[in-house]
Amino acid sequence: MFSVLLLITLAFSVHITVAVELTFELPDNAKQCFHEDIKEGTPSTIEYQVVTGGHYDVDMALEGPGKDQVYKATKRQFDTVKFTASRTGMYTMCFSNEFSTFSNKLVYFNFQVGEEKPLPGLGEHHTAMTKMESSSDSIHNNLNTIVDYQTHHKLREAQGRKRAEDLNSRVMYWSLGETVAILVIFIGQVFILKGFFTDKRPMVST
Repeated sequence: MFSVLLLITLAFSVHITVAVELTFELPDNAKQCFHEDIKEGTPSTIEYQVVTGGHYDVDMALEGPGKDQVYKATKRQFDTVKFTASRTGMYTMCFSNEFSTFSNKLVYFNFQVGEEKPLPGLGEHHTAMTKMESSSDSIHNNLNTIVDYQTHHKLREAQGRKRAEDLNSRVMYWSLGETVAILVIFIGQVFILKGFFTDKRPMVST
């Protein structure tokens, strides 16, 4: 049975930067919602992907304060949503698997609110950045890129492992079925051949 991975990473900064990374199981005929309070004018990014289950698709809807629809998609495998909050209030992101009657889904999403705060010390002076500061900023950006690549690699690895497990199960069941069929045919042939060579003599009464 494929184990469900659950990861929650929260990071907060002075500029109200919030990053939430979560992988959760979405049962069939179910709907799961997440809420985040966002201030007006704050840029946000949502990235989601179905890791395993069914046809790897899910319905996703994002609503702002007052039920204002910000984004809506049906039966998507993955997508990236970028938006700027038009109003201050609670934003609700819902994933729905209500169209599926028997397939559970494993869904990953990354919700980032606000811009990432620059490294300490950068931008505090009016002169150009020193070579050390420029190198530090470049290393910081490269590390963020590496983390993003690693996350996507883990998702692809989880998808591949799940598909391999499903294929292995199907091959095993097919092999068991063939084994049972061969045994039944073998036993049937034994009885048929035994019937051919059995001497059935009529009983004679004296």
